[in-house]
Parts: sequence; C-alpha cells; structure tokens
Amino acid sequence: MRRWLPALLLFVTLPPLAAQGAPALSWTERLAIAEKYRVAAITQRRFTHQQFWDAVAPSLASPRLRVAEVGRSMQDRPLRTVTFGSGPTTVFLWSQMHGDEATATMALADLFAFLASPDQSPVRQRLERDLTITFLPMLNPDGAEVFQRENAAGIDINRDVRRLASPEARTLKAVRDRIQPQYGFNLHDQSARTRVGQGEQAAIALLPPAADEARSYGPVRSRARLVAAWLATDFGNALTGRIARYDDTFNPRAFGDLMQAWGTSTVLIESGALPDDPQKQRLRTYNAAAILGVLDAIATGAFERADPAAYDSLPFNRGGAYDLLLTGGSLVVPGVGALRADVAINFDDSVARTGGHVREVGDLETAVAMDTLDLGGRFLHPMPDAVLVTGGSTWVPIGAPARFIIREGAAADSREVGRLP
Repeated sequence: MRRWLPALLLFVTLPPLAAQGAPALSWTERLAIAEKYRVAAITQRRFTHQQFWDAVAPSLASPRLRVAEVGRSMQDRPLRTVTFGSGPTTVFLWSQMHGDEATATMALADLFAFLASPDQSPVRQRLERDLTITFLPMLNPDGAEVFQRENAAGIDINRDVRRLASPEARTLKAVRDRIQPQYGFNLHDQSARTRVGQGEQAAIALLPPAADEARSYGPVRSRARLVAAWLATDFGNALTGRIARYDDTFNPRAFGDLMQAWGTSTVLIESGALPDDPQKQRLRTYNAAAILGVLDAIATGAFERADPAAYDSLPFNRGGAYDLLLTGGSLVVPGVGALRADVAINFDDSVARTGGHVREVGDLETAVAMDTLDLGGRFLHPMPDAVLVTGGSTWVPIGAPARFIIREGAAADSREVGRLP
C-alpha cells in the first residue's frame, strides 16, 4: 500500500483533469458563448455609467467576481475594477477611456456574464486557476454620459499619462502599479472612416505599442507582438481583409506606450465598424469571442506559438476617407443652374450614418470614400435647408446638411428618382 501513496497524493493535488487538459474553444464555440451570455439590457452603444453597472449587476452578484471601487471620476462617478481568478499570471484590461468608444465595454459585460455563470466550463475553470484577470470597464464615465471622447474637463485621458492631471488617469496608473500585470489590453474604438490600407473599411486594428523612440523589440514588447499575432489570426476567422495595424511611432503621452515601457506586455485593440452594424452589436460579439480566446491562449501559453508575421504583415490603418461620395452627376444651385460636380459627405455618426453634411464639392475623381454612389448623369437638387441665401445670392455652403433630391433633369419639376437622406 505504501508504494502507491505518492501517486495518490499527486492525484489529489492536481486540478480537475477536465480543466487541466481541456482543448481551446474554437472561434465558432466562442461566438456561441458570446451570443448566449449577451447582456440583454445593453442593445445600443450609447449608454451611461449607471445603465452599465445596472446591466451587469446580476453577474457581479457571483462570488467568482470581485468588485472594488478604485477611484472617482471628475464628476464623482465611481471607477470600479472587476477581478476574476487567482492564478499566477496577471492580466489587466481597461475600456472606454474615451467616452464615445463603447464597443469593448459591451463585450466585457458579456464576458462578466460568462465568468459568473454556474455552468460547468473547463475553459472557465482554467482561467480561474491560471490567471488573475482585472477589468476596469468604462474608465471615462463622465465622457460616456454625453458620449464624448474627453473627460469632464476636456482632457483626453489617453494623453494624460505623464502629468496625471485627471483623476481617471491617476486611477488607471494606480491600479496598474498595484497589480503589476504581465499582460494588458487597451480597448478602444476608432473612426469608421478608417480603411485597411487601400482596401476595406477596418473592423479591427491592432498594435503592440512601442516602448521607446527606437521602437525596439525587447522581451516585453516581443510578447505583446505574439499576442497581437494570435489575435490577428483569430479575428481573421470572421473579418478577413478587415484587420489593420496602427503605425507604431512612440507616443510618450499615451498609456499603452508607457504600459509597455513599465513592463506590461500591452496590446491595443481598436474596434472600427462594419456595414449594416449601426450599434456595433456584431463587433461586440467578435470582441467578446476574441478576448475570451486570447485570455485562454495566455493561460495555456498557446499565443507563444503564434507567427509574428501574422501581425507584421497586416496593412496599416489608413484614414482620410469620406463617408459617402456622390459622383457622375450635376449639382443644381438655385438661381445659378446645374454644375458638373461631385459631392463628398461625412456623417456626424459615421457608424449609424446619420447627420450628413457636405464636406467638399467639385472634381473629386481621386477622392476616397467608404461608399460611392454613381448618379449616372442625374441631378442633385438641394432641399431648402441645404442652401444659404444671403444678399439675394444662393450658396451651397460647406458644412450644409446633406439633403438632396435626385432628379432626372435640372428642372425643379423633373422626375424624382430618390432622396438623400
């Protein structure tokens, strides 16, 4: 009997076999999890601090999730961390340091629901055993209240890492210093007018930021690049041709760059936009699936087998595009007549495509836009609120509402074939 004792002790002290050797979840399986645990109370990308914490309250009642107030915003809203697991590897994720960038915050709400669930999941058990994950969702609640980038004082929190003038930046730095995370994820949204190189609208952009002016790859940034490469491959399951990378010029005012310099292998994940996804609910699901996957890849070490080329070969983000370009027609200026001209339009909300305004008029043959409408020789007639009348003259001013009737001819009574919007 004695000779079996060491083997018996080994058996008793090992984690459950299911959690210990469970295979990684496929992209399809993680998408199903993201859909199953979607927090139904959040359906729009504009929501307040109170609405967010009310929506996740049922999940946070679980003893698996530890909630702590770690600071206060400039307008005295509580900043909270949510922690899961007690493993030796530490991971830190923060979202919405820009108040109008909410996609990842929605995804984190769904992940909280999954992590809090009593359902048996070997992957959840592995995360709980091997990682200590700290989330700081909605770092800029005052900005979220009015859906603006900056905080209540007009400070861009992501440019406040050196001075720490804002309470939100001080809180982020204090949490990072306290937990000393080995891995970090800086979760943002980017402009819907951003393309993947010369190609499609960018849905996701990735960056393991530089830690110095030389943009060198020491051990910390090299690990971050492997994580970014793993994510590039994973997002590619659903977003082929829609994944880009940021220019990695060092920015000493940005949190991601200095997190890297402080020893946290950090990856920036930027959510752009997808066609027919005005509230970014598809991107929310993709974020939740990818974040769950990369956390498990860190727990198992699977990311270390990623090919850096999967990241390095991504085209760069390219901005400067208009939302909509109207070509192949003529603009009818009341009192002047028809002018052969293209019209470029930008929307106040480029994702929902609302609030269009004229940005440029003329020969725009070389202009780039997310969408182009060929008028086929037809005529754009401005609606009354799209023109300005001063001193007896009529103008179509830059910045005017993009409200047009599309007609077959230049005459005001010619056949109408469409309207914008």
